[in-house]
Amino acid sequence: MGWTEHAIWWHVYPLGAVGAPIRTPDDAVEPHRLQRLLPWLDHVQRLGTNGVLLGPVFASSAHGYDTTDHLRIDPRLGTDEDFDALVAAAHERGLRVLLDGVFNHVGAEHPLVAQVLAEGRDGPRAGFLRVDWDHPDGPRTADFEGHRALVALNHDDPAVAAYVVDVMAHWLARGADGWRLDAAYTVPPEFWARVLPQVRERHPDAWIVGEVIHGDYAGVVAASGMDSVTQYELWKATWSSLLDRNFWELDHALARHAALLDTFVPQTFVGNHDVTRIATRVGPQAAVLAHVVLMTVGGVPSVYYGDELGWTGLKEDREGGDDAVRPALPASPDDLGDDERHVLGLHQGLVALRRQHPWLHTARTSADELTNTRYRYTSTSADGAHRLHVELDVTDAPRAVVRDAGGQVLFTV
Repeated sequence: MGWTEHAIWWHVYPLGAVGAPIRTPDDAVEPHRLQRLLPWLDHVQRLGTNGVLLGPVFASSAHGYDTTDHLRIDPRLGTDEDFDALVAAAHERGLRVLLDGVFNHVGAEHPLVAQVLAEGRDGPRAGFLRVDWDHPDGPRTADFEGHRALVALNHDDPAVAAYVVDVMAHWLARGADGWRLDAAYTVPPEFWARVLPQVRERHPDAWIVGEVIHGDYAGVVAASGMDSVTQYELWKATWSSLLDRNFWELDHALARHAALLDTFVPQTFVGNHDVTRIATRVGPQAAVLAHVVLMTVGGVPSVYYGDELGWTGLKEDREGGDDAVRPALPASPDDLGDDERHVLGLHQGLVALRRQHPWLHTARTSADELTNTRYRYTSTSADGAHRLHVELDVTDAPRAVVRDAGGQVLFTV
């Protein structure tokens, strides 16, 4: 999987980024909102990232993770032709495209849900969903983490595996370069072990990353056949160490991270569509330090849209609680303010540093100095031939320095 060794993703939540309505009717006629991302592909290039990780783009009832048709672009975003144009424009710029696949569950308004319930326990599609046919209140579908609007698929049914293979292969044939598997932690790894080889028979270069929050990351990768999983443990340790002024946690997490790198390369991040923005969590200055860590340790890094501009946003546990971390982009990158451009410049420097040292993809770290508020570590290439020295300090104002093996300063803030 040679191309992923150089992949740095710009992660965007399309429905929010283009200003599509989430919980209200869409009054626009043929909105073609997906086209609003086209001007931002140049921003992706200028940032230095070389891939676009798209949040859900398929037809859904509300937020995109309640899919109603896996083979149709969400009408609020546009059409198949709008998707094709976006992928073509990305590829023209040398950018890869990763899609977000929700295959643990479907939206309650998916036609299959009504079909299964109408046909009953002996119907031809009865096994497609997990249904308690003997529930006292009548047939009851299983849900995802208590969300009744999200109906769980039955991953023991071969028809579900065949369906997921077809969906993944369909969009890879349309130009996608890989998949993020949403809520992969709730799907038996054995399901993916049946699905992914069939997908790779048709698309051997596709990169597959699963959303796994807790548990045995390496075990999930080995059992499922995924290429990677999301490194939530390192994400948590990064912001928590900066917030609590406790670099011992980060050092511990990086040791565990090094062990993962012995078997696979995790997908690393300091922000995504599901979490409070890093600048809100730790403050704008310390947020840059979080990105220093992201760009100087092993992994396949992603930058969540707006983080590179210093945006803030608090995730809340309520309906609409994700809205603040999934905002609309300006019409054009030319509309950015001075403060945003300043933060962008810092992130461009960090991404450039990563691009100039591609061996960081599998780099291991070792501590040189460790206190609660000061942490110096060395990132070393897998073959031991290259190294960078990283210094993080939150004793007073947050600051960071990155030096090459000879001591020359490559980045400072």
